[in-house]
Amino acid sequence: MQVEIRHQPSYSVAVVALGSGETVRAEGGAMLATTAGLTLETKAQGGFLKSLARSVLTQESFFLNTWKAPPSGGELLLAPSLPGDIAVLDIDAQPMLVHSGGYLGSSESVEVDSSWGGAKSFFGSGNLFMLRLSGSGQAIVSTYGAMFAVDLAAGQTYTVDTGFLVAFHESMAFKIRKVGGLKSLFLSGEGLVCDLTGPGRVVLQTRSFPAFIEALQPFLPKPSGN
Repeated sequence: MQVEIRHQPSYSVAVVALGSGETVRAEGGAMLATTAGLTLETKAQGGFLKSLARSVLTQESFFLNTWKAPPSGGELLLAPSLPGDIAVLDIDAQPMLVHSGGYLGSSESVEVDSSWGGAKSFFGSGNLFMLRLSGSGQAIVSTYGAMFAVDLAAGQTYTVDTGFLVAFHESMAFKIRKVGGLKSLFLSGEGLVCDLTGPGRVVLQTRSFPAFIEALQPFLPKPSGN
């Protein structure tokens, strides 16, 4: 599997080239186009119960699409629902935790798991749930806005608003907390943050979709009473 990212950085598309009989998993609805001959199989990732947990906890489809190339090979184009960038993460000896909304696809050799032990720590953020990607292969992730990475040294701590967090190495220590007290929570415009401690890599996005939705609220029509 080879991945080329086109039309960066605002409206990126991942072009996945597959060899004879190669397969790639992709999030439902991420397919933009394919060449002729690719076959599609939709199945529960990691078994029905594990996939059902992913659906309930992330509010996403618990079925992943598996695309298989014909003997002559083929091409699959993947695109996210939000404008922004796309990157390929190498999943190897260090599993990564990826924001569920940023997962586009991965090699079939990459395990996508929603039942990792630290999941409950992210429930308080409401719109953030992290998927655990392990195994050996490539993962395709997208962001709302531009994407950039920060490499933390051992013992170095970085504080990130949860709305801008895309991915980080599982080996990193993390803690979810509120910013200040209740008064500052409303006055500052900030909510929950994640303290991440290295060594490891943190992948961030430059825009927050929850913040965008909140900014639109004053301009949306109010429901009329019956």
